[in-house]
Amino acid sequence: MTRRGSYAKGLAKREEILDAALEVVAREGYRGTSVREISAASGLSQAGLMHHFASKDELFTEILRRRDEIDMALIASDPDIRALEAFPLAIKHNTEVPGLVHLYVCFSAEATAPQHVARAFFIERFARLQELLVEDIRARQATGELPVGLNAQSAAGSLIAMADGLQTQWLLNPNIDMAAHVIETISSWRKHD
Repeated sequence: MTRRGSYAKGLAKREEILDAALEVVAREGYRGTSVREISAASGLSQAGLMHHFASKDELFTEILRRRDEIDMALIASDPDIRALEAFPLAIKHNTEVPGLVHLYVCFSAEATAPQHVARAFFIERFARLQELLVEDIRARQATGELPVGLNAQSAAGSLIAMADGLQTQWLLNPNIDMAAHVIETISSWRKHD
């Protein structure tokens, strides 16, 4: 096999592992998922699984990255869905995968440590999400849908922070309707002058 073919095959296997891992983590949560369970779901030995990832933390970071890729592909498939519609939809979807929410909440807190493997992922993720939301808010301001006086940077940052806090609260009390809180906040901006 050519070196290029081997590389492509390795990437494909890594994607298979991440898809299997997504299912396990969605079901079992961060603390309830072991490398052994992920390797079994992937049809690999633990050593075979860890050949594709430098550490368990890297594996879990890549699971979060894969989740974001899938969510973004879903959003991109519908040109009528813009960031302010997609955001509450993604949050609503999160209620179907509590284990992934648990992983996200735990890892985002752990990634505040400068040496944590997920730190760069979260910094990039927050910047990308902030940019998408700011762009949509400004586009809506240009059409008059949202008031010009609304600070787009501040509104986007507040929305992200609110969603992250709601996820923690939801893990403690699943009766909280995270999406409704986000939708209500976005609706309140329309009344802002």
